[in-house]
Order: sequence, then C-alpha cells, then structure tokens
Amino acid sequence: MIQLKQGVRLHVLPTKKYKTIHIYARFTTRLQRERMTKRSLLSNLLETNSANYPDQTKLSAQLAELYGASFGINVGRKGNLHWLNIGVSVVNGKYVNDPDILPQAVDFFKEILFHPNIKEGSFDVQTFALEKENLQSYLESLNEDKQTLASLKLQETYFTEEAQKIPSFGSLEDLVHETSQSIAAYYQEMLANDQIDIFVIGDVEEETLKGLFAALPFTDREETKPEIYYSQPVSNVIRESQLQESVIQGKLNLAYSTGIYFQDKARFPLLVFNGLFGGFPHSKLFMNVREKESLAYYASSSFDTFRGYMNVQTGINSQNREKVLHLVAEQLQALQKGEFSELAFKQTKAMLRNQYLLGLDRPQNAIEIAYMEQWMPGTYLTDEQWLARLDAVTPQEVEKVAKQIQLQAIFFLDGGQ
Repeated sequence: MIQLKQGVRLHVLPTKKYKTIHIYARFTTRLQRERMTKRSLLSNLLETNSANYPDQTKLSAQLAELYGASFGINVGRKGNLHWLNIGVSVVNGKYVNDPDILPQAVDFFKEILFHPNIKEGSFDVQTFALEKENLQSYLESLNEDKQTLASLKLQETYFTEEAQKIPSFGSLEDLVHETSQSIAAYYQEMLANDQIDIFVIGDVEEETLKGLFAALPFTDREETKPEIYYSQPVSNVIRESQLQESVIQGKLNLAYSTGIYFQDKARFPLLVFNGLFGGFPHSKLFMNVREKESLAYYASSSFDTFRGYMNVQTGINSQNREKVLHLVAEQLQALQKGEFSELAFKQTKAMLRNQYLLGLDRPQNAIEIAYMEQWMPGTYLTDEQWLARLDAVTPQEVEKVAKQIQLQAIFFLDGGQ
C-alpha cells in the first residue's frame, strides 16, 4: 500500500492472470441519508461527460482511442459505509505494443475525477437536467418491478435507522431538492473529505504506478475509519407492513436478525446454513416450499454480514400467506434441530467451494479482499485458509447458527388473488 496523501492510498495488485489493467477507485464516507442521493446523482454526472469531453460522444471517442477501454461509475454500501466507485479497464500495452496506454488511462481517470463539467460552481445545466430526470425515472421504475419493490419495502420495515431504510442509490424525496449547484458543492466536499482507495490490478509495476498517481492533485484529508458494522437491537415485536396491489403474484418477504458479522468465526457456519435454508436449489425453502408443497413460484434466502441481517423472498398466491409463513418457520425449526442430511450438507459445501473458486477469476474479487484488509486488518485469508475454514464447518455449528436466527419483520405485497 502506498500513501499518496493522508487518507488517499494506492494499492497495486500485480498479476499476470489478465491481459487488461483495471484501475478502480473507491471513495468511502459514513453512510448518511442526506448524502446518498447526492452521491448517486454525482456518479451519473461524472460518468456522462467532463470539461474536456463535454458530451457523451466525445467521451466515448476517447475510450475508443484507448483501444476500446471500458469505464463506469456507481455507488454502493457496506454496513455503515457508502461508496462511490470509479472503474477504468484498458488492454495492457504489452499486448498491443503501445507503452503509452497506461499513462493515457491514468490521464483519462484524472480528467473524469478532477475536471468535471462544472462552470462557475454549477454542473452543466443541460447535463444536470437530463441526469436528474434519468435518476428520477429509474427510482420511479423500482415500483414496477414487484420483486425489487418487496425487497426494498422489507428493508424499510426492518431497519430503524433512516440511512439503512433506503437503497444505496437514494430516494425520490431527496432527489427533488438537488440542484446543479448543490451537487457541484457536494463534489468538492467529497473530493476533499472522503477516504480514497485506488486499486490497480494487472501485469504492472509498483514504481511506475506510484509515479503516475503521485502526480494527481489529491490533497490531504483527515484519516477516518467509521465503524463498518451496522447493528440493531433484537426486538420482541415483529414489525409488519403490507401493500395491496392488483398483481398476479403476491410477495411475502421476511427479515431476520443473525447477530453474525464478517469477522465472526460463525460466518462460515452461516454460509453453510444459508445454503441449506434457501441459498441453493437443493435447500429446504426451494425443495419444500416451492417444489414439494407448490406454495411458491420462488423461495430463497440471502444474508448480509455487515448488517447482521438475513432475508427470505417468496412469490406466492396471496391466499397462501399463512401457509407459507408457517412452512418457512418449519424449515428454520428443522435446521435448528439439525434435521438435514449428510448429502445436503456435503452438497452445500461443494457448491460454496465452487462459487468461491469461480470468483477467483474476477479482478473485482481481489479488489474487495484488498479493500477489506485495508479497512479491517486481519480479515485476509489465503484461498487455502478460506477453503479450510469452509471444510471445517460441522453440522453442530450449523445447528447453533440456526438457533441464533430471529424473525424481526414481515412485508407482504397482497395481490388479492
């Protein structure tokens, strides 16, 4: 890790695995509701054009010049952190006999980040109007996809903190108030205050990259490490909410507290538990709720070890709500009693192992591991260590995890069919 400025770090991840070089910058701040929509709109504005490439055509032409480089900006969250991510991927100059590609890619990165389409304290009016309208349309469209709607409504029902209730890309209510001036002002604030991690992965040399990135006009900022984990006290009262819409398929989604976080030893038993509960096609939810009883069009579970949260998603005929609730509870109880076959247990581990090994081919995977080690030292595991931890999980540990899972919230989209 190279400290470019205080709070600005360069991570070089050399590998001969790829013919491309990936430059990836992550801006990290504490998750706060008032920032989320700003950051989402800002990411769209930075991705659309810049001062020297004032329209999308010019920006695309520059990417074409870089042998068809790919480029994208998005936002995301992890527990109590909010991210704005900038990614540029270019072919390694060694393969096209052009040593200038990497410096040119870093110049492009500099252009996007330090020279946005801002004049006199405002983003370009036309670009701003278009991107604000696009984000509004996207946020409005979320209500059309009923599965997404149900998932977001469940989070709104389960979480007690405002920033956790809304998606990482913000809300319509907050978007209304944003102007080209407010986002330009926030851009300056983000550039000056966010913690910045830049990752470069590919067949590269650290010294070369250090020289290229040290030349960028970053400034010192206070180094902060907000608490990454979000935790919420377990409630004795199950929170419920419901929407009535004329849809063919009802949605019954359930939220649970796991009390298990990324650094906990129980993370690996939780992985296996989730695979047996609803993570795979041989899981109890899939086999018993969907296949055997034919009570659901789909039934699955997933979890978040940065918020101690797990959810179950089902698509059902609305009149079967109580039957499905009861049947899902039965599947959890069966796992709490250790009622799963050795075959299902071994199959789950084998599928988790395959998932992990497939992920090793993705540059993003290496970036996330390096980021986690930066923010949470001591979490790094070699591939052998990760697989050994998975392999060591016992049926008793899975049973113990199952007993920790507590239902906290129910959201029901009633189709009234």
